[in-house]
Amino acid sequence: MKLRHTWTAVRALLILSLVLGIGYPALVLGIGQAVLPAQANGSLVEVGDEVVGSSLIGQSFADADGAAIPEWFQSRPAAAGYNGAASSGSNYGPSHPDLIAAIDDRASAIEELDGTSEVPGDALTASASGLDPHISPEYARLQVPRVAQARGIPETEVSALVDSLIQGRDLGYLGEPTVNVLTLNIALAKLG
Repeated sequence: MKLRHTWTAVRALLILSLVLGIGYPALVLGIGQAVLPAQANGSLVEVGDEVVGSSLIGQSFADADGAAIPEWFQSRPAAAGYNGAASSGSNYGPSHPDLIAAIDDRASAIEELDGTSEVPGDALTASASGLDPHISPEYARLQVPRVAQARGIPETEVSALVDSLIQGRDLGYLGEPTVNVLTLNIALAKLG
């Protein structure tokens, strides 16, 4: 009797392992590849034959020392340091001293870089995932004079580029309008 119960348990383990460990993941992968192949493969962005990033994960446009490169639009701050494998928010409350210090530091850096103390909130705080690839149109417009000057391109041209890449609200009413920084910087590189 004991042997029969053991053999039943082993068969159940093998069948469930095949169905849930191989069959179900293969089914979900197949559906993802058939229905949403770009998203299933990481929403990779290519320039020429080279992958330059993902449209779903923010990235840094800074030099090796972490200083913002003036020729590029800057992303929203990332709590995870733009490391997709370490995605996380800080979980600090609004009165946490470390969050207040980080916001003050970011405000000072943006004031030094862009010459203004009027900074939108998304430029100062990290998103919940810490890897948001979007910024507000206000933050993008704030950066236009610096980017235009650094690249020697008229501000009107850079401003028109920003306006052309503003993404509306999801489904027409969810969220706020945004600008994908990677897409914006790729388009900027094509301008010259």
